[in-house]
Amino acid sequence: MDASKPITFCEHLQLSSVGIQPASISFQTLTLESDHFICVREKVGEQNQVVIIDLADANNVLRRPITADSAIMHPKEKILALKAQRQLQVFNIELKAKVKSHIMNEDVVFWKWINLTTLGLVTETAVFHWTISDPTSPPQKIFDRHANLAGAQIINYRTTSDEKWLVLVGIAGNTTNPAAFKVKGAMQLYSRERGVSQPIEGHAAAFAEAKLDGHPYKLFTFSVRTGNGAKLHVVEIDHTEGAPAFTKKAVDVFFPPEATNDFPVAMQVSQQHGIIYLVTKYGFIHLYDLETGACIYMNRISGETIFVTAEHEASNGIIGVNKKGQVLSVSVDENTMIPYILGTLSNVELAFKLASRANLPGADDLYVKQYQQLFQSGQFSEAAKIAANSPRGILRTAQTIEAFKGAPVAQGGLSPILQYFGVLLEKGELNKLESLELARPVLQQGRKQLLEKWLKENKLECSEELGDVVRLHDMTLALSVYLRANVPNKVVACFAETGQTDKILLYAKKVGYSPDYAALLQHIMRTNPDKGTEFAMSLVNEEGGPLVDVERVVDIFMSQNMIQPATSFLLDALKDNRPEQGPLQTRLLEMNLVHAPQVADAILGNKMFTHYDKARVANLCEKAGLLQRALEHYEDINDIKRVVVHTTALSPEWLVEYFSKLTTDQTMECLKEMLRLNIRQNLQVVVQIATKYSDILGPIKIVEMFESFKSFQGLYYYLGSVVNLSQDPEVHFKYIQAATRTNQLGEVERICRESNFYNPEKVKNFLKEAKLTNQLPLIIVCDRFDFVHDLVLYLYQNGLTNFIEVYVQRVNSARTPQVVGGLLDVDCDEQTIKSLLASVTGNFPVDELVEEVENRNRLKLILPWLEARVQAGSQDPPVFNALAKIFIDSNNNPEAFLKENNIYEPLVVGKYCEKRDPYLAFIAYAKGFCDDELVHITNENAMFKQQARYLVKRRRPELWAQVLTPDNMHRRQLIDQIISTAVPESTDPDDVSVTVKAFMVADLPMELIELLEKIIVEPTSFSDNKSLQNLLILTAIRADKGKVVGYINKLANYDVQEIAKIATEHGLYEEALTIYKKHNQHALAMTVLVEHIVSLDRGVEYANNVNLPEVWSRLAKAQLDGLRIKDSIDSYIKAEDPTNFSEVIEIANHAGKHDDLVRYLQMARKTLREPKIDTELAYAYAKTDRLHDMEEFLSLTNVADILSVGEKCFEDELYQASKLLFGSINNWARLATTLIYLGETQAAVESARKAGNTQVWKQVQFACLEKKEFRLAQICGLNIVVHAEELPVLIREYEKRGYFDEVVSLLEAGLSLERAHMGIFTELSILYSKYRPEKLMEHLKLFVARINIPKAIKATEKAHLWPELVYLYIKYDEFDNAALAMMERSVDAWEHNQFKEIVVKVANIEIYYKALSFYLSEQPNLLNDLLTVLMTRIDHSRVVRMFQHKDNDNVPLIKPYLIAVQHLNIESVNDAYNDLLIEEEDYKTLRDSIDSFDNFNTTGLARRLEGSELLEFRRLAAHLYKKTKRWDESIALSKRDKLFKDAIVTAGVSNSTEVAEELLSYFVDIGNKECFAAILYICFDLLRPDVIAELSWQHGLNDFYMPYNIQNQRRLVERMTALEKEVRERSEKEKKKEQQEEEEPIITPGMGGRLMITQGNGFAPQAPPQMFPGGGMMGMPPQMTGYAGF
Repeated sequence: MDASKPITFCEHLQLSSVGIQPASISFQTLTLESDHFICVREKVGEQNQVVIIDLADANNVLRRPITADSAIMHPKEKILALKAQRQLQVFNIELKAKVKSHIMNEDVVFWKWINLTTLGLVTETAVFHWTISDPTSPPQKIFDRHANLAGAQIINYRTTSDEKWLVLVGIAGNTTNPAAFKVKGAMQLYSRERGVSQPIEGHAAAFAEAKLDGHPYKLFTFSVRTGNGAKLHVVEIDHTEGAPAFTKKAVDVFFPPEATNDFPVAMQVSQQHGIIYLVTKYGFIHLYDLETGACIYMNRISGETIFVTAEHEASNGIIGVNKKGQVLSVSVDENTMIPYILGTLSNVELAFKLASRANLPGADDLYVKQYQQLFQSGQFSEAAKIAANSPRGILRTAQTIEAFKGAPVAQGGLSPILQYFGVLLEKGELNKLESLELARPVLQQGRKQLLEKWLKENKLECSEELGDVVRLHDMTLALSVYLRANVPNKVVACFAETGQTDKILLYAKKVGYSPDYAALLQHIMRTNPDKGTEFAMSLVNEEGGPLVDVERVVDIFMSQNMIQPATSFLLDALKDNRPEQGPLQTRLLEMNLVHAPQVADAILGNKMFTHYDKARVANLCEKAGLLQRALEHYEDINDIKRVVVHTTALSPEWLVEYFSKLTTDQTMECLKEMLRLNIRQNLQVVVQIATKYSDILGPIKIVEMFESFKSFQGLYYYLGSVVNLSQDPEVHFKYIQAATRTNQLGEVERICRESNFYNPEKVKNFLKEAKLTNQLPLIIVCDRFDFVHDLVLYLYQNGLTNFIEVYVQRVNSARTPQVVGGLLDVDCDEQTIKSLLASVTGNFPVDELVEEVENRNRLKLILPWLEARVQAGSQDPPVFNALAKIFIDSNNNPEAFLKENNIYEPLVVGKYCEKRDPYLAFIAYAKGFCDDELVHITNENAMFKQQARYLVKRRRPELWAQVLTPDNMHRRQLIDQIISTAVPESTDPDDVSVTVKAFMVADLPMELIELLEKIIVEPTSFSDNKSLQNLLILTAIRADKGKVVGYINKLANYDVQEIAKIATEHGLYEEALTIYKKHNQHALAMTVLVEHIVSLDRGVEYANNVNLPEVWSRLAKAQLDGLRIKDSIDSYIKAEDPTNFSEVIEIANHAGKHDDLVRYLQMARKTLREPKIDTELAYAYAKTDRLHDMEEFLSLTNVADILSVGEKCFEDELYQASKLLFGSINNWARLATTLIYLGETQAAVESARKAGNTQVWKQVQFACLEKKEFRLAQICGLNIVVHAEELPVLIREYEKRGYFDEVVSLLEAGLSLERAHMGIFTELSILYSKYRPEKLMEHLKLFVARINIPKAIKATEKAHLWPELVYLYIKYDEFDNAALAMMERSVDAWEHNQFKEIVVKVANIEIYYKALSFYLSEQPNLLNDLLTVLMTRIDHSRVVRMFQHKDNDNVPLIKPYLIAVQHLNIESVNDAYNDLLIEEEDYKTLRDSIDSFDNFNTTGLARRLEGSELLEFRRLAAHLYKKTKRWDESIALSKRDKLFKDAIVTAGVSNSTEVAEELLSYFVDIGNKECFAAILYICFDLLRPDVIAELSWQHGLNDFYMPYNIQNQRRLVERMTALEKEVRERSEKEKKKEQQEEEEPIITPGMGGRLMITQGNGFAPQAPPQMFPGGGMMGMPPQMTGYAGF
């Protein structure tokens, strides 16, 4: 074991390899809160990012675009805390949710996670704690910062686990005291309980909790370096009462001479090992023992500062990050720490303490030796402490306990075993054996409270054996032990015995245990039936399904005649009502129907079950008197009929509902049966049933049933119930019949009035035949179904005229017209009719009455009645319609009536007049606005003048559209009357307006012009109407353009703008120009000239005439549109109008008129300060090569976009102008590009340096390459290569031009750059692989950590550089590919030692076998060397199969390997090795192999050796048969080869009397007396003396037999002597035991006394306790223990 280093050092990650920029690796941008995550803030391009690296999966780098001042990750979870100025936010990255946020009142200068839920926040004045467990609470102030931290940079903040002690650490430059250390450390230690702070000088600090000598301690350790040296301090805080005071430690911290400015920066304490890790700025690691303060180890682990650290939980060490981006960890090497302390430090005491405290190996021999010395010298107390504190419990064994039990007790002292147990209890937990040994005497003495106390304190290791011991004394305590020891069967038994059945299932589910629930339940039922019932229910109701067979549970209940519990159980167990539960459901119902019918009734009533035997249950229900339940379950109709007739025992409501379950035929049979047996008793319920199921059974069948029993009363009640819901005419008719026959005339009258479904003809005839005394039902039917004529005829012929009056007076007066018509048809006298009309008091339709009498030419018959109605004040239009008709027919001044009366209906009267007098019809239609009828009558009778006047007054556009349609053949006559008569006569403007609109809508322009000239040109009241003038001109424009000019000149009150616009739209440009000129609208006139007439010359003439700016502007715009640019600019200058500068600039630039444009822009600058004007002026100067004017312009104030002008000039190749422009705004980037085109390369490089832009550098460099200015190109390239994304393009440019040496030189120079990144190293390695392969390996070895290995691998593979490829595979941990590459390219890449190192690291085990095949074919001499390193990794059977081949057996090559692995006793290996030995005829080695390793085909090998020519091989075959106990074959083979000794030995080994005696007989038969004597001695115990005596007597072998006989006699005598002695000793021992039992007291002395461990109890010293023969203690006398007793 190498004990030179007591630590394990590991580099976990290089941050640059995962894309972290070197500039981002600093205390301000990188945080490490634990060994789970690293959080980095960096800027990529223009984007700020937060990078989260999971150290468990370093390739999984999470980047988020976040801008923040600080970011820290949660120690365990993916929770990110962000700080931006005073805004604090916490996010859960996995849930993508905000956890909490807050805005501080002051800046936070430092923060970190102090536990899993709390952030510590440090401001300039105070320290706050902010919890994330509460989503709303703000940070809580904990304490104010001390003055000693003023101006210091806070580098750490630590708390104890209970947050009672806090320490804030800061550092500051020491400028006031030159003699002091240059970096001053300041700390503030704060106690929350006391609320006080203590300033301390120190650089690093940590809290620790340790258990020393069995006592807990809280410690505070800190380190400081001053001008006088460096110290590490360890002090106690919060002293635990009863524990010895911790001695303060202050030890020197060593710094080497070269580290004069080094100081502590971080500290972590390993709680497991009690080791302090101290890290310094210069990368040194110091390890100190926490208890003693002793320095254990110091070394440098990093050449750069480790600026952030955290606890490395996986190794109980420390993890940190240095400025190079290395993530490093240091931890204790448990295998070398103690040997290092013993060997290098020679500190035995420290090794003892550390090995015991941290359970470290290396000091075991010292502990055993010291223990033995102390024990042998009688220092049992010290020996007990050594054993108790031994590392990994190496001395806490049964032997130690037995030794302490057997140790003598000093007089007046404590027994060693109690001292041992006392030390163990003080130290901590006892192991299984110790717990058992301590528990037995404690329980025997009834001190179980001590056991309870130790269990609560976790002092004992619980086991099943301990529980068994405790169970005899306390079941509850035993349950606790079983639970802790995880003994499910015993736990469940204890739960059952203590009545805690509710916990059994919960426990069994929790631990995954499945007991025999049925047996368990049976046991519980015998002891506690109530608990048994609960337990049974819980077993059946388990979520995953019943845990016990329900039927078995029921059997258990019934075996104890527990009907009610069984019922309760089954109700709960069968609640799911599954089909397979049918037999159990039947059983449940049977037991209750027999013993408790009420319970069964309730169960059936709840309809809980559906799968039981319904026939069986129904029969039991009938027997139990539960007829309702019986009916529910019977299905046979005979059973149902037998039960259903007992209606008195059944609820009518239920019975009615029950019939819903029967079929139609079954229902009818049951109803008939009920009526047959007792119609009086059952009629009512039958009617109810028939009523409810009428739709299903069919009313006809039910009616036939009632009629078959001649039960009209039942029929009446049934039909009365269904008639209101039925639509069957027959039902309604039958009901009327039944009601009539039962003399229910009121119901007959009601149904005749209300029903809509009976056959009225059939009912009418029935009522006529019935000869009712009251004809009201017949009247109602005839009235409803319009049988009025038949009714009047029937009543008139039967002398029932009084019922006619009843009909019109009381039933329906509205039928009076039909009655009158009917009476007229039967020639009733007029007086009777007039009397009847006079007697009708109700209203009836007069128009129908008029129609009836009019149809019969008897209209004057009703004139007196009409006049009476008018006198009575009637306003009924039909009355006046009738009067109007009578006046028209009698020519009684109808025109006056029609005009004056407003009540009659014009449409009705007009229709009546059309054939009689059209003018009267016109009056009626005009009065009622009956437009269509009026137009029709006037057209038909050529009354166009009346129609025209009506239309003008009517003002209805729809009517106008109707009459003015081209389809109207009378349109022209009508228009003439409108123009000549109707419109001139009108004085209402609205009449005229509507008329004009109608002509417009009808698209009659010529007619409209006629109309308008009539009312405008001719003097009328409408002559000056503006709208009409506009309309006239517009109409002329559209229909008669020749009249437009005349109207324009003649009229004056029209809309100038609108008319001119419309004229223009219709191509009347001259007319529009005339309008604008007439009204002095010159600008619009110019618009017409230049845009419509399109005469720029007339425009110039017109502009000169009026000389107005707006006119010149209009003209300039037109000239510009016509591309007369110079004229346009002249016009704009005359107008002094710069407003259209954008269009002027665009067109002038496009036409190249830059000289004219300069004039225009100079004019525009006088009034406008627009950037575009100044910009285009500068561009125009450039285009006209007026560089002097441009310089003057640039020197003056301007608002030009110089950059865009420069860009345009650059695009136009005006490079001198571009140079002036870019130089004026210091745009070095564009200036550099411009200078390139001017050929000024040196100046371009200088400009690029000032620009500092990558793209500029690229342009300049490419220009330099074109001119082969490689020195300048390299200067540019060094500024490009630092940007990884630009590097490939740059290299391609060089390679495209063939400048290979130059690009290699460039990248070699780039290696020394401060911003050199992985891409430079990688691309250089690729270039080396292409152009300088001899340099590649050296480059890889120097910079492999900074190379993108996958890319380099591709390049080397492409270049066939196999050694370099293998090297890269190894460095990338691609050992599989490395091994394959070495084998595939063995000539160049293979090297034996290197291959051995690689092959053991491969992940694909198939490579092992490929390697073996490779070595077999190419390096067979080194095959065994390779097999040696692969021995523990390969499948030896497969290896043997590889080398065994029928054509080419290579097994001899691997003989050393076979020997090396034969100890594994693998069959194939043994077979191969044995075969090899057979071939070599090495029988000695083969025998050793057979005897040492038995895993081979024994029988096959024996058969093979049996046929060998070599005697020794045949002897081995016999030996093999002997090993496989095939004694006969082994002996036969030995006999064949006359190897009698082997045969005798085999017989002796067989332990078979038969085999031995058979071989004995063989020797006798062949006469070999010597072998006969030999076998007697070798098989002495197997041979039977009588058989031997007989053979020797028969064959005369007494001389050879006699020695055996003497020995046999001697053995018999010795056996008899020993037996007699044993019998005698046993008899004496039993007598002694009986005597001892008689003398021993009943109560053992000392059993009731107090047992103490550490102090006496006042009793006199006692003799050692008596021991049982097996070593157990029979009793424990009072001793000094320190406890109240066991």
